[in-house]
Parts: sequence; structure tokens; C-alpha cells
Amino acid sequence: MPVVQIAGREVRLNKQGHLSSFMDWDNELAQALAAEDGLRLTDCHWTVINFMRAYYGFHEIPPSPKVIVREIGHQVSRHTPCTRKSLESLFPAGGCRQACRIAGLPSYSAYSC
Repeated sequence: MPVVQIAGREVRLNKQGHLSSFMDWDNELAQALAAEDGLRLTDCHWTVINFMRAYYGFHEIPPSPKVIVREIGHQVSRHTPCTRKSLESLFPAGGCRQACRIAGLPSYSAYSC
């Protein structure tokens, strides 16, 4: 696994660019990973990222888009119904897979999204 310099520190990534260790993640690292993808994280992004991390921390699998919409959709899209397309528009370079990467979830997790 390659070691790369992100957000001023060395972290291990796999071939897909996901963190090797869930515990290496922090907000600064998430911002750096998002910047690599051309994203500036908004409150809506953080709502999804924090939910995904909490869900993964408890269940050891990522939440499906359906679970995200059901549990926090009202926080992501306050004025219109939140849908899977709403989530994909937040993370346009891969939807759930991109969200998993930025949230620091292991790469195998992204395949269940």
C-alpha cells in the first residue's frame, strides 16, 4: 500500500485511493481528499460524511443510499425531498463511492454502496 502525503501527514492508501485505516481519518484529511476531487465541503457534505462514519463505526458496513435518505435526508435537503440523485449531486465523481472515500471508509465498503 502506498504511503502518500495528504494534509501535511503521511497516510496509507490502497490502489483505489481509500484510507487503509478507518482511524487515520479526521476533518482536515477529509477536506484534502475532497479538494483532490475538486469539491469544497459544505454543511450538507459534512452531514452525510459524519453520518456515514457513525454508521460504519457502529455497523462496520457503510449505509446504503436508501438508509442515508431515510435517516438524514431532511438534513441534506430541507426544502425539497432528498433522493439518491440528491446525494449523487453532492458527490458527483462517484456518488456513494466518492463519499465513502472522503469519509475514510475502507475501499471494500464502497462496493456495497
